[in-house]
Parts: sequence; C-alpha cells; structure tokens
Amino acid sequence: MKKIEFSKEAKAAIVSSIRRYFEAELDQPIGVLPAEFLLDFFADEIGAHYYNQGLRDAHAALLRKMEDLAEDIYLLEREEKNKGTTA
Repeated sequence: MKKIEFSKEAKAAIVSSIRRYFEAELDQPIGVLPAEFLLDFFADEIGAHYYNQGLRDAHAALLRKMEDLAEDIYLLEREEKNKGTTA
C-alpha cells in the first residue's frame, strides 16, 4: 500500500488539532514537531485501518445504489403481449 500522505495544508490543520487536543484534554502542551511525529506514527500504524474501513463503507454504499438501480430497472419492465401462450 502507498504511504498515507497529506497536503501541507491538511497536515498543518491536523497538527493544529493534535496540539489543541493535548492542551484541552491532557493539560499538556505539545510542540509542532512532536505533533507531526505523532501524526506520522498514527498514519503509519493505524492509517490503513481507517483507509480500509472507508473502502468498505464506499463499497457498501455502491452496492446499495446498484440494488436501487436494479429495482428501478425492474419497475420499468412492461408486460409482454401473448405471454404464456404457445404458438
């Protein structure tokens, strides 16, 4: 699997969220560099789990849409004349 990477803007936003969390929930300030290391650790260690769950959710959504489409197509069918008669 390709390494999970974030744009500079996304990484900055995530790092900012990590820093806010540490300050608000743990009463422990954390610097930018340690927050970036923590983000990289989580991306490497558990990122695949979130990515795979996203794929499973997308797959399930696609299957639901395909079932809806199959039902819509079935509803478009018309009754055939002379159905059930033999020639």
